[in-house]
Amino acid sequence: MIKVLIVEDDARVAHNHSSLVEAAPGFTVTGIAHTAAAALSSIERQRPHLILLDLFLPDRSGMELLRTLRGSERTKDEGLVDALVITALRDVEHVREALHNGAVHYLIKPFSLSALRDQLERYAAARSRLQHTGEATQSDVDSVVGLLRPATNRSHSKALASPTGRLVAETLRQAGTDMSATETAERTGVARVTARRYLEQLCTDGRAALNMRHGTTGRPEHRYRWVQ
Repeated sequence: MIKVLIVEDDARVAHNHSSLVEAAPGFTVTGIAHTAAAALSSIERQRPHLILLDLFLPDRSGMELLRTLRGSERTKDEGLVDALVITALRDVEHVREALHNGAVHYLIKPFSLSALRDQLERYAAARSRLQHTGEATQSDVDSVVGLLRPATNRSHSKALASPTGRLVAETLRQAGTDMSATETAERTGVARVTARRYLEQLCTDGRAALNMRHGTTGRPEHRYRWVQ
């Protein structure tokens, strides 16, 4: 279960975000903090995996909190806390600084709740991918980065550069559910390794998302779904 701390000074917004997180499979809310001081205390006690971080806080800015977390000896010993920044600040310097300080993504208010839900799903998929990968390949790294920070310019997709890639993408899009590489290969008539290569590239492009299905035995199954 992925533990999430909501750091937001607006009680109504915090409640909305909390409800959405609780409704997302595999996530649970450990608490809500309305100040940076309360956030640090909650992180120390509850050790969440992810914080939804507003940059406007009454005692300190969320950016200062993010820098504090990245410079903390505690996080080095006990594991880093990931942060998804949620803010109305739009200037590029804030975006650059947030990403430089380790934010997994930067959501600009106002946004639809589906956008936040999508980011949670991407985070869960990327986290699962890393947890079940031993020695990472470049494909693993590209896939995780593509999940966390999907390309904003999706017109130039390597996956869609070939007829086979377009066939795999269209098959996944029309499926309406997640599919494995084997299922995709059966529907398209291409080799499984080829199907998986294009599915991984679709994830890197931000057009698809990776989910891990855990069975009773063996390694988890890689499942792919089209991102609307």
